[in-house]
Amino acid sequence: MRRRPGLSVRLRLTLSYAGFLAVAGALLMAVVWGFLLRYVPDNSQGLLGVSPNRYLLVRTFAPAAAAAMVFLLVFGLVGGWFLAGRMLAPLTRITAAARSAGSGALSHRIRMGGRQDEFRELSDAFDTMLEQVESHVAEQRRFAANASHELRTPLAISRTLLDVARKDPTGDREELVERLQAVNARAIGLTESLLLLSRSDRGTFDRERVDLSLVAEEAAETLLPLAEQRGITLDVTGGAARTGGSAELLLRMVTNLVQNAVVHNLPVGGTVTVRTEVAGDASVVRVENTGLPLAPELVPTLTEPFQRGTERVRTDEHAGVGLGLAIVQSIVRAHDGTLDLVPRPEGGLVVSVRLPGVP
Repeated sequence: MRRRPGLSVRLRLTLSYAGFLAVAGALLMAVVWGFLLRYVPDNSQGLLGVSPNRYLLVRTFAPAAAAAMVFLLVFGLVGGWFLAGRMLAPLTRITAAARSAGSGALSHRIRMGGRQDEFRELSDAFDTMLEQVESHVAEQRRFAANASHELRTPLAISRTLLDVARKDPTGDREELVERLQAVNARAIGLTESLLLLSRSDRGTFDRERVDLSLVAEEAAETLLPLAEQRGITLDVTGGAARTGGSAELLLRMVTNLVQNAVVHNLPVGGTVTVRTEVAGDASVVRVENTGLPLAPELVPTLTEPFQRGTERVRTDEHAGVGLGLAIVQSIVRAHDGTLDLVPRPEGGLVVSVRLPGVP
C-alpha cells in the first residue's frame, strides 16, 4: 500500500520528549517569576535596602534561564532520540520478521528475550501466528500433492483400460465397462469427499437443532447391512444429545465414524458400539470398535488427509482414500467441537466427539 512519506515514530517520540522538557522548563521559569521575582521591589534600594532590585535580578536570571532552556531542548532531542531508539528496537525486529514472512520465509521466528512487556507479548503472539500459518501452509501443500496423486490414479487406470481395449478389440466389453464404472465411481467418491471437506472447512452451512442420538441411529441403520455382511455386531445406546449445526454434515460425520469402525475391525466376531450422551454443557458421540492393536504414534496421524495407516489399508470394495477421519475432524472443527482418538489396549479405537450442547 502506497502512503505519503511522513515523520518516523522515533522522530515523533524524540520531538515529544524535547517538547515535554521545554514546556516543563518554561513552566518552572514562570513559577519562579510569578512567585518570587514579582515580590522583589523594583526600586534603587532593593529589598530591605540591601538586596538587589528586580531589574538586576531579571538581568542576572534571564541569561541563565535561556541557557537552561537551550540545554533542556538539546538534552531532550539527544536523549529522546536515544531512548526512542531503545524503546522501538523490538518493534524493528518484529517489522523485519513480518517482512520476511511476507516474502514467504515462514520458518523465521523472533524469539525475543527479556522480561515480559507489551513488545514481548506482541512478539510471542506473532511467533505463535507464524507457527500456525506455517503448519496450515504445509498441510495445504501436502493435501494438494496427495489430492493430485489420488485423482491421477483413477484417470491413469481408465487410460490403461482403454489402451488395452483399443489394442485388443476382441476383449470382453462387459468386463471393461464394469471395471471402468468401478474406477469412475471411485473418482466420483473422491471428488465428492474433497468437496465436502472444503465445504466443512469454510463453515458455510445453516445451523439448526440436531439430536445426535437420532443421527447415530440413522447412520447405524444405513450401515447395518455392511456390518451384518462382515459379521460385526453394531449397537447404538445412550440418550438424547442435542447440538446446533448442519444435520447433513453431522450425519456424514457419524456415518464416517461408524463406517471406519466397521471396516477396520476384526475379521470375525467384531463389535461396534455407538453411544450418545450429555456431559456437562457438551453433547458427546462416542464410537468404540474392536480391531487390531494400533501403535500410539500412528493414532494422531489418522486425521490427516489421505492417511490410511499401515495396518488399516483395505483392498476390498470398501477401500477408502484416507479422507474419512479428515472429514470428521473438519466437520467437528466447523461445529466448534473437539475430536479425541484413543487406542484400546486390547485392540481397536475409541473415537469421542464433543460438540457444544443446546438446551
